[in-house]
Amino acid sequence: MTFSIVARDPQQNAIGVAVQSKFVSVGSVVPFASADAGAVATQSFANVEYGPDALEHLRKGLTAEETIEKLVDADDEAERRQVGVVGADGTVAGFSGEECFDTALDVQGEQYTAQGNILENEETVHAMAETFEEADGGLPERLIAALHAADEAGGDSRGKQSAALYVVKPEGGYDGGNDRWIDVRVDDHDEPIDELERVFKLYDVTLLSRQEPDVVEALSGEAAREVAGVLADLGHLDEEAADVEVFAEPQIDALESFRGMNNFENHSLPVLEDALARGWDDAEGEGEDRLVDAIWHGLQRLERE
Repeated sequence: MTFSIVARDPQQNAIGVAVQSKFVSVGSVVPFASADAGAVATQSFANVEYGPDALEHLRKGLTAEETIEKLVDADDEAERRQVGVVGADGTVAGFSGEECFDTALDVQGEQYTAQGNILENEETVHAMAETFEEADGGLPERLIAALHAADEAGGDSRGKQSAALYVVKPEGGYDGGNDRWIDVRVDDHDEPIDELERVFKLYDVTLLSRQEPDVVEALSGEAAREVAGVLADLGHLDEEAADVEVFAEPQIDALESFRGMNNFENHSLPVLEDALARGWDDAEGEGEDRLVDAIWHGLQRLERE
């Protein structure tokens, strides 16, 4: 009832898993990853021992293919399982047992493996692979795009329920304290991939750092008025200060209040204003949702650190 993609981005030194399933809290079962070893998706009567066991094999220097051979050889019910592995060394491998429910398959490419079972069609997995190869953006954007493509191509034959995105990189976690760079889950939702993307954008703006821009753009014109209006609606700015052509001290103070309320302190006020100016026209939603979406779009030109 699940499709997933495991992939590595050597430029960012990041590796992770994206998954969707008609199964509650799929993020608690399928994805495993460690920056010093690799990443694993274990599904179809998932054997959760595959996660830590695979990471340990990879850590000892085994390739992804050798790792799967070890897992399968040690499991009497391996023919019911499906697993994808990408090593921190870039090796990739997948396995779909002969007793997986139809339709089940796995496809590998450079730095990734895509797999799924109980699918509407085989195109679900092929679309996931092709989209990952062609999508723009960083690793998380490409992984989410792959999930969307799989769902649009057919997806899980039993429906939708949960999704997860788990990506690791050395010292990528909060304040550099661990390797958990991105860890976002949707445990139960009618449109779990859409919700996963929404929550990821909020996570990205809040917790992930970007390179500082060389030039920042100030809010002006209609965008300035609309942003100020939202800040006033949210209680950060007096109504009479919302009808503006450019942001001045009252509006900047309101943006600072919004920044503090939402824990966006990893971006300076000039960078947030720049992001709003650049991302406002592309943003979706209303009110606070549009502010966050605009900031995310405006930050996209800056490399994640």
